[in-house]
Amino acid sequence: MRSTIIERERELIPLPSKSVQINLGNHGGMLRRLKDALVKYKYFYLMLIPGFVVIIMFSYIPMFGIIIAFKDYNVFQGIWGSKWIGFENFTTLFHSYTFYQVFSNTLLISLYKIILGFPVPIILAVLLNEVRSTVYKKTLQTIVYMPHFISWLVVAALLTTLLSRDDGFVNKIIEMFGGNPIIFMGDPKYFRSVLVLTDVWKESGWTAIIYLAALTGVPKELFEAATIDGANKIQKIWYISIAYIIPTITIMLLLRIGNIMNAGFEQIFAMYNPSVYNVSDILDTYVYRVGLLQTKYGFATAVGLFKSVIACTLVLFSNWFAKRFGQESLF
Repeated sequence: MRSTIIERERELIPLPSKSVQINLGNHGGMLRRLKDALVKYKYFYLMLIPGFVVIIMFSYIPMFGIIIAFKDYNVFQGIWGSKWIGFENFTTLFHSYTFYQVFSNTLLISLYKIILGFPVPIILAVLLNEVRSTVYKKTLQTIVYMPHFISWLVVAALLTTLLSRDDGFVNKIIEMFGGNPIIFMGDPKYFRSVLVLTDVWKESGWTAIIYLAALTGVPKELFEAATIDGANKIQKIWYISIAYIIPTITIMLLLRIGNIMNAGFEQIFAMYNPSVYNVSDILDTYVYRVGLLQTKYGFATAVGLFKSVIACTLVLFSNWFAKRFGQESLF
């Protein structure tokens, strides 16, 4: 009787197939390999712990403060004690004329920096890669990297001196050729150009490091084969060097598009003034004035949350677009 019951149970509940048993075995093997890797590279993983701690403390834990965007936040009442107002801060935001002005300024300045500034590091990296003299190449690399380490406050002071209307070096040259002095730092017509050009000058050399690193992986055999086939220098650069780093260029472009809502707070805050607010006031400077100077913390948090949502949406769309056309993607 008991054997009959067991046979019926086996018919109702079949035993795992061989494929399932093999998968379970593979899963166990993966766990063993993971354990072996953790033991073998334990010191490297220990080195990662401070970075993870910093990211958790300054990137994830502060996300709890997003709730302030939905409250009439009062410093003395705290987050939980402040009055819940729902989407009122967002309603005020979208009905504000100033918001649309700073939003358009943010997009325009970022787009100008991408259009003009994104190709420059690629070109610079390719040119540096073609330099054969090691000493000359290292010297040029140091020169083009150096502006990145200069504070925007120092850059703003230098520009104020060089572009001064009365005794600035640039206006002196303009006057030598019969032109009229230009108020570069106070004229809305020129100020955006000053922002974009100074950003390209300051950051292009630093960004070129990534492309130079990618170019070091290009097999020399490709250049030798191209030389045998009669390719000239421009053809080698276009069909070998540039083509080889297309995945890197795609990833960098995706990251740049995802960062489009950050037009450069430090730069603009150090350089702008009330006479050019209408063309240079961006979301970050707007949040600074409204949130810190006017103590409207809930409203400022709503602006920051809106900015983050737009940036995340742009990253996802750009990533989907890159995968759609067979290019490298972030995930």
